[in-house]
This record gives sequence, C-alpha cells and structure tokens, in this order.
Amino acid sequence: MRAEFPEFRLGSVLATSFTGTLSERHGNAVERIPAPHRLVDWLEVNGLAVGSCTAAQLDLARELRESIHAAATAAARQDALPASAVDVINDRSAQGRAAAILTPEGRRRWRLSSASCVEDALGVIAADAIGILAGERDGRLALCASPTCRAAFFDTSQSRTRKWCDMNTCGNRQKKARFQANQRRIPGPEPV
Repeated sequence: MRAEFPEFRLGSVLATSFTGTLSERHGNAVERIPAPHRLVDWLEVNGLAVGSCTAAQLDLARELRESIHAAATAAARQDALPASAVDVINDRSAQGRAAAILTPEGRRRWRLSSASCVEDALGVIAADAIGILAGERDGRLALCASPTCRAAFFDTSQSRTRKWCDMNTCGNRQKKARFQANQRRIPGPEPV
C-alpha cells in the first residue's frame, strides 16, 4: 500500500465498506480511492484482485459507491430507494462476471478469473449491496451517529443498536469530545 494515501477503513460487509472509501461526507471529506491504482489496491485487500484500472473505471466505481450510499441511507431511514441509485446498482451487478465459491469454513466467497476487470469486481460489490438492501442478510442498515460522518453501515450486533460506523474512529472521536466537554463543565479546585 502506498503511504501517501489515507488508510482504508475495512469492515466485514463488502458493500458498506466500499461506501466507506469516501468518509466524513458531512465534514472534511476524505477520498480513499483518489486514483485508479488506489481502487486496485482496495479491491485486492477485499479479495477482488484485478490487474489494472482506468480513470473511466474509477468513475464507474465512484458512481456505484454513491448509489449504494444513497440507497443504504434511504433504507436506514426507511425511505423509498432512489430509482437512479437502484438502476446503477442493477446495471453494475448485471455487467459483472464472477463465480460464487464455497470455502471449507462454509462461507461464500467470490472468485474472479485471471482475466477479470474492474467491472467484474464492481458486479460483486453491487450483488452484495442488493443482498443487503433486499433484506436477505441478518442485520439492519444504519447511519453513523457522528454528525460529520453519517456513513451507512450494516449493523449485525445482537441488539441492532450500534451507533458508529467504526468505533475506532467515529465512536472514539465522539466519546473523546463528550469527555472533554464534561471536563470543561467540572469546576476546578478553589484557590486557597
């Protein structure tokens, strides 16, 4: 990985992890795939290795990312899914070629052929988003409670009450801010 770029925020759900390649959407946005080679890096880290990526393919990926985010946000708010987002997700899913394989641990993984391209990997991400948005997986879509983040994430906690997209970033930042605000309210010792 190239050190000059922000680290990836990886999660256990492919589609919502992909939307996390743009974070702090309501603050100082952080683009984690600013160049085609970074999309290649992200795909490789997530088991979808492709040989290369063009600027046009990066644009397709970002369009898919924003469509998944828009649909997941609507689903988390229990609003109707935006038709334009649904169209993009369906188009990317239909264009991809990948095989579902069963691992020895009983999990589904996706296998791309050695000749696979970015569109094939985007098809896998779109298919994952479809499964989540269609309610086929155990969990619920939620939005990060951080006012600057508001990332969509898939909550699989037992109580389905998770507040943060990532406890190590947004959760800790919010807890630290709350602690500091409380410290400012506590009066210091009286001077003698």
